[in-house]
Amino acid sequence: MGSTNAVAVAAVAFVGSHFLLSHPLRRGVVRALGEAGFQGVYSLVAVLTLGWLILAYRKAPLTAPLWLVGNGLWATVTTVMLIASVLLMGSLICNPALPTGGRPSAFPEAARGVFAVTRHPMMWSFALWGLCHIAVFPVAKNIIIAAAMVILALVGAALQDRKKEQLQPDLWPAWESKTSYLPFAAIAAGRARLGGFGLHALLGGLVVWLAATWAHIPLAGWAAGIWRWL
Repeated sequence: MGSTNAVAVAAVAFVGSHFLLSHPLRRGVVRALGEAGFQGVYSLVAVLTLGWLILAYRKAPLTAPLWLVGNGLWATVTTVMLIASVLLMGSLICNPALPTGGRPSAFPEAARGVFAVTRHPMMWSFALWGLCHIAVFPVAKNIIIAAAMVILALVGAALQDRKKEQLQPDLWPAWESKTSYLPFAAIAAGRARLGGFGLHALLGGLVVWLAATWAHIPLAGWAAGIWRWL
């Protein structure tokens, strides 16, 4: 029989190893093994710790929910998950934060679409996913694993800003001046304008949202999103 503590230990290992390898240990590992070797070690550690986390989660007991989840909370979470899906799909095109294999990143002339909302739309989509799953499934093991994903996404985004400022001192600060870490902060400050969402973000986000929420039925055994009312 597993335990909630085992989930917490696995979550710390997964998140901690990611941060250690991505930042303080990266230079030394690359120097010793090369870039390809580093990527291999990083991927292996990520797969092993994620597998450990999933196994610990599956073995941990299902505790009582910490609060009641009614239709109002479900409706709010369903709406937020649609926003998260749009952020995720919009982040896949023209995102200067994505790895480029050593090539210079492509920076949009202005922050439009999801990048007007935040310069880290992918990371915030993961964070919103975690927060939504905590809200509607408030059992101990799920809170731990979802909180780990939120921390990994949001702390990772902040550390990415720091790294990009060092690697691209002529480009990233200028991009930061047009965008914001916090969603909608640049729009509120007048540095960006809401709009310019492409079909890949809006239509793609809608498709992902519908598919992902429907998938809860066969995978988890209960309906999520709009499928709860259909």
